[in-house]
Amino acid sequence: MWYGGFGRKRDGEEHGAEPSARQEHRETGRLEALSDGVFAIAMTLLILSIPIPNSELLQLHHESLQTAVFANYAWLPFATYVMSFVTVLVMWINHHYLFQFLGRVDRVFVITNGMLLLLVVFVNYPTALVANFIGTSNGQFAAIAYNVTFVLVAIAYNVMWLRIALHRRLLAADVDDAEVASFTRQYLLGGPLYLLALLLAFVNPEASIALDAALAIYWAFTGHIIRTKRRPQQRPVDTEFAG
Repeated sequence: MWYGGFGRKRDGEEHGAEPSARQEHRETGRLEALSDGVFAIAMTLLILSIPIPNSELLQLHHESLQTAVFANYAWLPFATYVMSFVTVLVMWINHHYLFQFLGRVDRVFVITNGMLLLLVVFVNYPTALVANFIGTSNGQFAAIAYNVTFVLVAIAYNVMWLRIALHRRLLAADVDDAEVASFTRQYLLGGPLYLLALLLAFVNPEASIALDAALAIYWAFTGHIIRTKRRPQQRPVDTEFAG
């Protein structure tokens, strides 16, 4: 049997044997470690969305650096950076909680997780668009691109959760039905709320981004389950050197 559809056969899996709890924990741990690295890189790159004032233009228009940073809509890139950083941070927290329910992985889940990570890194692009164009004639497109990205992120999270929870396919053994139902209700909120923000972007881009900021604050402080149950941790044993 091929574990999760990947790689070579593991010890103890010959003759149709199921992978051990230690093997399953190792595979989910590797996938979460990879995801954590991608989230960290995406959060770091967000700072690049803040444009640096051009010194030649400052001299041409006889403006001070302070004026260029804080006048008109120049403060928006900073606000957009903070909003997007908090949003990606909340996405990482969601991802961490999601993996607390995960008992094992399969090929479909790994691919879906990869698609989510693609979107997480892509968040930097619409963030830069909003930072540079909100409040201008191109602000509507920037707000639409920003919200389309988060609608897709919400869809990816729901697909991942369905893959885990539907028929208890990938759930950890200690997860009860009440936890599954509660987490499912929370996940169903994200898509419609970001879709509402997307529709608002066609009417009022600034209000749409303000709604995104409110959602980032909301997700940061509510709607998460911290599981009190934990799978027993077993110290890995290197069978090659075991006596």
